[in-house]
Amino acid sequence: MLDRIIAARVFVETVERGNATAAAEALGMSRAMASRYLTAMENWAGTRLLHRSTRHMSLSSAGEHALARCRRLIEIADSIAGQSADAAEPSGTIRVAMPGMLAETVFLPLIRDFAERSPKVSIDLRITDRLVDLVQDRIDISFRITGALDRAVIARKLGSVSSVLCAAPELLSRTGAPADPEALAHLPCVTYARFGGATWMLTGPDRSAKVEVAGQLQTDEAYLLLRAALEGIGIVMLPTFAAAPHIAKGRLVRVLPDWAPAHLSLYALYSSRRNLPAATRAFIDFAAEKIHGDPAFSLG
Repeated sequence: MLDRIIAARVFVETVERGNATAAAEALGMSRAMASRYLTAMENWAGTRLLHRSTRHMSLSSAGEHALARCRRLIEIADSIAGQSADAAEPSGTIRVAMPGMLAETVFLPLIRDFAERSPKVSIDLRITDRLVDLVQDRIDISFRITGALDRAVIARKLGSVSSVLCAAPELLSRTGAPADPEALAHLPCVTYARFGGATWMLTGPDRSAKVEVAGQLQTDEAYLLLRAALEGIGIVMLPTFAAAPHIAKGRLVRVLPDWAPAHLSLYALYSSRRNLPAATRAFIDFAAEKIHGDPAFSLG
C-alpha cells in the first residue's frame, strides 16, 4: 500500500498548484508516481475526489471535504516530525505583506513585543492592498482582510473584523447626518474599489439595505479611506480597529450607528504547511495570540 500521508500531500499539492504535473515537480517525484498517489487517495476515500479533463481540474463535493482533512493530517504529521526543530529558537528574516492601515494601526505597535520574544527574527514588511502571489513575490506571510478566501489558499483565521460608517464632524455639519441608509445616496461618500466599490450592503435592526453611493473619490488604497474621512471629503466605511481611535478623540463621528456593514475576517496566508520555517510559524502564532486578545477583533 502506498504511503497515505504522501498520498495526502500529492492531493493537496495538486489542488493548490492546479495540476498533478506541478505537484509532482514540487514534491520531487515523477508525474506517473503523482498520478498513482492520486489514484490511491481516491481508492482510500472510496470516491472520486477530482474532476479532471485535458484542460481543467476541479474538486468534487467529496474532494472538498477530503481536502480539509488531508491538510489536517499533513499538519499533524509535520508537527510530529518537527518537534525537535520547534525547540530551536526561531531566527532569520521573514518577508511579510499587509495593507498599510492594518500595519500602522494593529501590527506596528506589536513589533517591539515580538522582537523581545524572538530577538533573532527580523521582519521585511511590504505594504500593499493587493492580493500578493506568495511564491512569485517571495512573501512568507500575507495578512489579508476579506469576506471569502479561495479553498485552495492555505490560511489561518486570526479574527473577525467589524466595520463602521463614519465621517468628519465638519462634513456632517455641512451636509447633515443621514437618517436612513437610502439617504447615503444623496451625500458625498468615499468608496473602496476592492470591497464592493459604490455598492454598500448594510444590516439594520429590522431589515437589510443595498445602497448605491457616490462621491468625488474612489481609491484602491485602504489607508487613503481614513485620510479622506479625516479631511472631510466624504462618508467612509472603515474597519472598527482603524476608526475607533479617531472616533474616541472626536475626529470622526459614527454615521447610522444602528446599521452595520458585513463582517470580514483577518487571515494569515502562507504558501505551504509542509516544513514551515520556525520564524514564520513564530510570527503567525504571535499574531494569533495578540489578535485574539484585542477587543477590536473577535473569533466569531
